[in-house]
Amino acid sequence: MKILLALGGNALLPPSGTDFNAYHATVKATASSIAKLVKAGHKVAITHGNGPQVGNRLLQQESCNETPRLPLDVLGAETQGQIGYMLQRELRNALPSKETISIVTQVVVDVKDPAFSNPTKPVGPFYDVPPGRPGWTVRKIGQRWHRVVPSPSPMDIVEKKSITDAYERSALVIACGGGGVPVVRRSGRLEGVEGVIDKDLAGALLASVLKADLFLILTDVDGVHLSHGKPSQKLLSHLSLKEAKILLDGTELAEGSMRPKVQAAMHFVSGGRGRKAVIASLKDMKKAMEGKAGTVFVR
Repeated sequence: MKILLALGGNALLPPSGTDFNAYHATVKATASSIAKLVKAGHKVAITHGNGPQVGNRLLQQESCNETPRLPLDVLGAETQGQIGYMLQRELRNALPSKETISIVTQVVVDVKDPAFSNPTKPVGPFYDVPPGRPGWTVRKIGQRWHRVVPSPSPMDIVEKKSITDAYERSALVIACGGGGVPVVRRSGRLEGVEGVIDKDLAGALLASVLKADLFLILTDVDGVHLSHGKPSQKLLSHLSLKEAKILLDGTELAEGSMRPKVQAAMHFVSGGRGRKAVIASLKDMKKAMEGKAGTVFVR
């Protein structure tokens, strides 16, 4: 089976979130689980989130004025490299004979995307008062302030030929980390932009490019729930495209959390018969691949 695994940035972190050795142990355990899929004969590609990791870099920038501040696209590339390296190293340790490649990926967005006039994605630390930085958009969330940036839709993957070529020769490819570095085309040139592409929507695009059979979105929850977080919450084990659309048309799903995951699963499944998507917990990877855990999306 041709599989694209989308690993959540939060799911890759240990419960403490700050200890590097525990972080490395989580990545190592994840690589071990992926290696079992490869050994079983599946053709695997990987993408991953980087929200917490970019947040950490922004916190570091805020606490130090002795180094230049880097734009968000550069921080996205940095954390793609960080997570990609850690996964690549542990996958190579688990599969010594397997070619494993991590590609810092640029994803094209439309300069006219309405997201640029309506930034909604929170990034970086909270502030007790509005920071007043030139060019920033800030919003009050609860009792504190947060910077928000655009989250445009992914249109194309710049390195798709390199990714596809490596995947077709059976390399284990890691790409589009954090949704990819958002770039626009101006006068034939690529330019990085301040924004964050949803990694699951970019993952759906990558899964389609690779003609995957299964798009497996692995996160830190066990699937899509009704009344999430409430005593009456209920796991939805299966969703048809029609049922998923009804869910998206309502207010049940949180923006920037489960909603884009459901949108991504729908995009992928609607692109062709035989395609299947599953949203599940990272710890349930094998069972989710078999349709025995998480929320399964079918036409």
